[in-house]
Amino acid sequence: MTRLPAEWEAQSAILLTWPNPDGDFAASPDAFDQVCRCFEQLTLSIARYQPVRISVGSDSEHTRLKSWLAAQSLAHAVTLYRLPSNDVWARDHSPIGVYRDGQTQLLKFGFDGWGGKYPADKDNALAPQLAAQGAFGNTPLVPVDLVLEGGAIDSDGQGTLLATRSSVLDPRRNPARSVQDIEQCLLEAFGLQRILWLDHGALQGDDTDGHIDTLARFVSADSIVYQAAGDADDVNREELERMADELRALRTLDGRPYRLIALPWAGVHRNEDGDDLPASYANFLILNGAVLMPTYGSPADAVALDALRGALPEHDIVGVDCQALIRQYGSLHCVTMNLPA
Repeated sequence: MTRLPAEWEAQSAILLTWPNPDGDFAASPDAFDQVCRCFEQLTLSIARYQPVRISVGSDSEHTRLKSWLAAQSLAHAVTLYRLPSNDVWARDHSPIGVYRDGQTQLLKFGFDGWGGKYPADKDNALAPQLAAQGAFGNTPLVPVDLVLEGGAIDSDGQGTLLATRSSVLDPRRNPARSVQDIEQCLLEAFGLQRILWLDHGALQGDDTDGHIDTLARFVSADSIVYQAAGDADDVNREELERMADELRALRTLDGRPYRLIALPWAGVHRNEDGDDLPASYANFLILNGAVLMPTYGSPADAVALDALRGALPEHDIVGVDCQALIRQYGSLHCVTMNLPA
């Protein structure tokens, strides 16, 4: 028997992939420095609750990070692995943990840079290299012949998967696989009873073709937190309103409507070229006893934090400034991956 746990279940660690000085955030020294400060704040916040395992591709950053961890007295809670990477989006290139016949396994799906949009060879090789260096202990790494990103799926821990068709069923990711074939692979790999598909919600500026972790997330077996639409300035308004209608039509396994908890719109965020950035409060991370929520320097930050306090009252709710991250079209959940206990 196989089961894909929910994110609020017990975890053993969080994986991060540290920014590279010559990577996507290196367009300016300020951008790289700011994203490193964001990662440092993330590391500090996560390490209060559970261990952190970080892949670092740069010699200079590895040396600097070792010194910084020692100064923060975090060496006991954070383990570094000197491994090359293309980018920082650990949610999508990391393995996905399941429980199979009472044992933990890590499923290694293929990662191709979101349908070939970006180079991904080093990222795709990270999980086997981490396993070889002991990052996963005795937990086996099991290859699965399917391209799938961790940010594309969300689990209630009881056999229901929430996902968007636009991302998971994108023909560029698995061109030789039929929709029925992909669905069957997911059902078997994760031990699912069903998949709840959404057809709307993809945010402008989102390179992932509509990852669910920017849109709607389970916070219990009968509750979903979702990114609500904003005012007339929100270019995503129509898509998010249609997604909310889809969510209202969904039913739990026992036939009841889900309790839906709306997160406010984060406001207009654009880069220097005027392109819209996908700032979403749904891109939060659940830890052992805490939730880290991205903030964007918006008045809505406080409203979103309060909404998550109501949704997950037994957790500490901690805001982390992610304005640097959305410059490259991702946010907090996108750069982290939880390993189950």
